Amino acid sequence: MTLPNIADTQAPAEAEEQRRQDAIRAEQTAAREAAQREADRIALVQNETRQREAVLQEQARAEQAAQADAARREAERQEAERRELAHHEAQRRAAQEQKTAQEQARLAEQARQDAERMEAARREAEREEGARLAQREVESQEAARREAARQETLAQESARQEAAKLEQARLAQREMEKQEAARREAAQREAARQEAARQDQARLAQLEADRQEAAHREAAQREAARQQAAQQELARQEAARQEAGRQEQARQDALRQAEEKLAQAQRDKAVQEAQREERLRAIGRQLNEEAVKRDAAAKLPPTTSGLRRGWLFGRSDPNGDMVQYARAMSQKIEMNQAFDTVRELVKQPHTQPVVTVAVRADGSVEKITFVVSSGSRALDAAIEQVVSSQAPYGKFPPNLARQFDVIEIRRTWIFDMAIRLE
Repeated sequence: MTLPNIADTQAPAEAEEQRRQDAIRAEQTAAREAAQREADRIALVQNETRQREAVLQEQARAEQAAQADAARREAERQEAERRELAHHEAQRRAAQEQKTAQEQARLAEQARQDAERMEAARREAEREEGARLAQREVESQEAARREAARQETLAQESARQEAAKLEQARLAQREMEKQEAARREAAQREAARQEAARQDQARLAQLEADRQEAAHREAAQREAARQQAAQQELARQEAARQEAGRQEQARQDALRQAEEKLAQAQRDKAVQEAQREERLRAIGRQLNEEAVKRDAAAKLPPTTSGLRRGWLFGRSDPNGDMVQYARAMSQKIEMNQAFDTVRELVKQPHTQPVVTVAVRADGSVEKITFVVSSGSRALDAAIEQVVSSQAPYGKFPPNLARQFDVIEIRRTWIFDMAIRLE
């Protein structure tokens, strides 16, 4: 038995290995080709996807552009409509502003006229108040001057009397000295005469000596009386000096009291000025309120009463008939002894009231309104009684009656020695 050839055995194995390797290579090649085809397919799909996405994006951009264009056209249309509306609104506002400006100009003109009337009334009131205060100040200063002059006259008279008394004292002193000199001279002459007669008239000398002794005692008594009189004169002069001092103190006290009265008067004046300013402010507020009411009444339809009303809040007004009628009405109240009605009431603390009286064309009183109360119900009631008791106040003059049915007259009531309407 023969053994197989090794070469023959190896050849099929190699061929098999070769086939196997070829198969592996073929599989690898096929796998590579399949992978390439898959990559190409994926690339194709991706390319198609990108193209579709590009188409979709282009469509989206086109749609967005169309929407933006439509939105732009809509915005332009809305902007045109808005501008048109703004133009119409501007025209409407311009017309409204022109109308408002005209109305404001009318109101400003009316307010200016009211302000001028108020300012004229205020100036007139201030002028009259200043005149009254100046008169009172002049009277107070004149009284103080007269008192000071009287005190000065008293002081001068006292000084003159004191000087006269001193002069009399000096004259009395000189007379006493003259008498003393005469006495000494007489004594010397008498001594010489006695010395000459002493030797032959000893008895007479003794008698003379006795007489001289008596005379000396009498002189001593006179000297004592003179000294006592001088002391009394000094005491009288001291009393006169003290009296002059008291008079000077009284004069200074009077001057101090006059200064205090002047200071009090100034303080009272300041208080009255403050009260007057407050009254003027109240009147101003009332005038403003009534102006508003008049404006409101002018805008309303006519009332059923149809009364034509006039107002006089000061002493001056373009309507001379109204001013004259108000003056006559005030004089009637002031001149008819109406002060007795309020004499006791005005002694109590009170504020100067501001009263508006509405008078009808026939002179009767329609109503009484207190713009500023006196602060005392009894005094307010007494004022109403005074106004009512003096009615009627006379019919309106023809020219005034053709203009108004009712006139409202406002005055400040002042009580001093009588009733005064300012």
